[in-house]
Amino acid sequence: MSDERPEQLTTTEARAGATPHVTRYVLGVGLALVIVLFAIIYLFAAT
Repeated sequence: MSDERPEQLTTTEARAGATPHVTRYVLGVGLALVIVLFAIIYLFAAT
């Protein structure tokens, strides 16, 4: 058996790239559009 310890990586090194927060904006805009779309469908279906 080897007494060598496995290499330890920091969080940034393990991630190996930038982490932009674009996903939260895409999810927020998509949710808002779905709510608006359902509201429009409800208003026109009720008449």
